[in-house]
Amino acid sequence: MGGTTGCYTHSQGALVLRKEIAKGIEARDGYPCDVNTLFMTDGATPCVHSALKLLIRTKYDAILTPIPQYPLYSACIELYGGTLTPYYLNEGSGWGLDCAHLKKQLQDARERGENVRALVVINPGNPTGQCLSYENQVEIVKFCREENLVLLADEVYQTNVYRSGCVFTSFKKVVRDLGDDYKTFTLFSMMSTSKGFYGECGRRGGYMEVVGTTKKLLAEIYKVLSIGLCSNTGGQINMALVMNPPREGEPSHPLYAQERDGLLGSLGRRAHKLAAALNEMDGVTCNDPEGAMYLFPRLEHPPAVWREAGKIDRSPEFLYCMELLEQEGIVCVPGKGFGQEPGTSHFRITFLPDEKDIDEVIMRLKRFNDSFRAKYAAMGDE
Repeated sequence: MGGTTGCYTHSQGALVLRKEIAKGIEARDGYPCDVNTLFMTDGATPCVHSALKLLIRTKYDAILTPIPQYPLYSACIELYGGTLTPYYLNEGSGWGLDCAHLKKQLQDARERGENVRALVVINPGNPTGQCLSYENQVEIVKFCREENLVLLADEVYQTNVYRSGCVFTSFKKVVRDLGDDYKTFTLFSMMSTSKGFYGECGRRGGYMEVVGTTKKLLAEIYKVLSIGLCSNTGGQINMALVMNPPREGEPSHPLYAQERDGLLGSLGRRAHKLAAALNEMDGVTCNDPEGAMYLFPRLEHPPAVWREAGKIDRSPEFLYCMELLEQEGIVCVPGKGFGQEPGTSHFRITFLPDEKDIDEVIMRLKRFNDSFRAKYAAMGDE
């Protein structure tokens, strides 16, 4: 890097660091990675902005987006004047992605005059925490190819997988596994330093890999990113370290593996303990945690909760989350902020408190849930 981290780098990111990231991608997927298809960014957020800027031209351009979803997508689609076409993740099948439902949503959108240009997939999921199977990913890629859709793969939680038998597979690998017929399949995959077991969110490191497209489009992306000169160099370095960590046989590997396995193991224990506790609470159901950092439990409320929430034009889980914060000091996010099927109520909770504190969190949650339900049950049905 010329002996300093205080200078601007190439607008795509320093070449030496893109080479490190390419090595990591190749080790992960077993396929080559061209450094010219890598664009380093200040976290994954600019990746989403860049992709949607390119895809959305008019209000008729639409993006198939999961519900529930990370609100960055709905906000960016609104910001750039496009249309969000929802598809609902199947809570009954562990927040799975049903391609028959995708097809129906796409057909309905086209009948409304929407020009659906891309499909967003968050894997592992936020806020739902599911990890897609390889077979489901193959279905998704084939669906996108048949319908001429760009695939936007948000893979920032790729190291956060906790359920036995679940394995993260990148969409890049799936596309390459499908062979030469998919050489021109357009995929934007995004990664960040903010998640994983390292959680370096303040470093603002990220990258976007764009495969299966033309040199002309890559030049346009480069031109757009050049407006900002380059992403911050510290974040670039961090991203390179995340994607190409110490390997087996290298001096630092034993300590790295110990810290990685310790942190991920602790996250997994917290996730399963919290999910089990939620399922024991009256009126709460929660799918088994598979990945990411969140649970998205479903709430069944006494009628009075819906009635009182309607009086202030809020969702019922908003009342639940606000009273939980006020009474127990636990911060959760109402499900409406992520989108949910009409008539349902959820909230997102992380399992990030220290492992030594998780039992107290569970105790407070249970105490609050019991008091909340008793309070509103006493108000009756009318």
